[in-house]
Amino acid sequence: MSDVTRTKHGRPVHHWRRDVVELAALFTAVAVADGVANLVGHGPGGPALLVISALVLASTAGFHTWWARRHGHAPPTGDTGARPTVDTRSAGPSGQPGDDTDAVADTSALWRMRTTVKDEPGSLASLCTALAERRIDILSLQTHPLADGTVDEFLLRAPGTLEAAGITRAVSQAGGESTWIERADAHDLVDAPTRVLGLAARTALDAAELPLALRQLLGRCTIRSLPGTPVGGGRGPEPVPVEGVLEDTVMRLPAPEGGVLTVERPYLPFTPTEFARARALVDLDNRLGPRIPRGKDVLTLPEGSDITVRRADTGDLAAAKAMHERCSPRTLGMRYHGPVGDADRYLNHLLSPRFGRTLAAQTTSGRIVGLGHLLWDGDETEVALLIEDDWQQRGIGAELLGRLVAMAVEAGCESVYAVTQASNTGMVAAMRGLELPLDYQIEEGTLVITARLATTPAAARPPYGTGLHHLGNPARRD
Repeated sequence: MSDVTRTKHGRPVHHWRRDVVELAALFTAVAVADGVANLVGHGPGGPALLVISALVLASTAGFHTWWARRHGHAPPTGDTGARPTVDTRSAGPSGQPGDDTDAVADTSALWRMRTTVKDEPGSLASLCTALAERRIDILSLQTHPLADGTVDEFLLRAPGTLEAAGITRAVSQAGGESTWIERADAHDLVDAPTRVLGLAARTALDAAELPLALRQLLGRCTIRSLPGTPVGGGRGPEPVPVEGVLEDTVMRLPAPEGGVLTVERPYLPFTPTEFARARALVDLDNRLGPRIPRGKDVLTLPEGSDITVRRADTGDLAAAKAMHERCSPRTLGMRYHGPVGDADRYLNHLLSPRFGRTLAAQTTSGRIVGLGHLLWDGDETEVALLIEDDWQQRGIGAELLGRLVAMAVEAGCESVYAVTQASNTGMVAAMRGLELPLDYQIEEGTLVITARLATTPAAARPPYGTGLHHLGNPARRD
């Protein structure tokens, strides 16, 4: 019998009333036992009464055992939300849980959630309590104070059986409004300052990283860079102040090369914190000025000629125009799908790192004989090739395309597409050489080939590097 039931301020508390009741029950049991003994010993039916009592006690014990097994005193885990009990027999030598715990952990899911609560004491506490009651762990929390409330951004780990609707319903009941939620992955476990610093480092190394950095910072969004002077002439976009403009789901920032950089996310308004981070990235890019990595590869063609592949930008504009002059009208027409005389007007846009990445193939004398472009087109990515006539059918186009696709995979693109003419058998062959799933669409002689980048392409080369590469044997390097 234990008389210690709980503690108060670290000291045991004794219940004297419970002690008196237990003592009275003991004396009562002794009195009843004495009366039964006298009845059995001195009564006429003592032995029979003793046998009947034994049977009744045995029956009662059996019934109690059956009832206890069928109706446990503890409620089932489904009613309490408790985690299933881990069988200690499956634990390892160190006492760590075995397969049962791993199975429980595998059923959890990560969620990114944003909701608006009133800017008053206790509002966030009520929200956290509602999540805890459903066994939802808060892995990270960021708050964004606004004029009419506070936007709270959560990274949550919830039981796998809990759907998004169940989470948003609990948040709504706790006072959350305008709740948005989507599945997250392991990359979201990186805290925001670390992620922003990593994106800033990527932007500092390569000017072409700015659109990708903004997309990774802000999630699914459409980024458009509108030049101050359009390629086809005419009036450019309305200028924006140096500090930029934030309008709910749209932000406008001054583009580093002139013009306007527009970021749109219709499904979720931007917060002032997101706007400040995006503006800081654009300002960093503007301060550093034009820059591209200077790595290069030397490719040896089957006949022994060496070709260098490197990144190109607007500094190569004059050399690219000179290549245009050496290309035939047919080659330029298949590449630009319009009047041949307008080809030079697109080069400044195509070579700008703000709109994508460009690879150039040049001879040992420095003459550019091939250009490959990877262009950011909203949520999609376009690839395009132009090879000088005298250098076609030597594997240069396939080499450039493989490296462009490797860049797209590195940037997290889901697919790339090429727009060409149905008669351009060289481009079709290069796309097929990627060994990726392809979709073909033909409309009025224009062929659009889309390659899905679910996995790293087998035929893709590293984007660029250093060393000597033999075109006939991609695995060989000297």
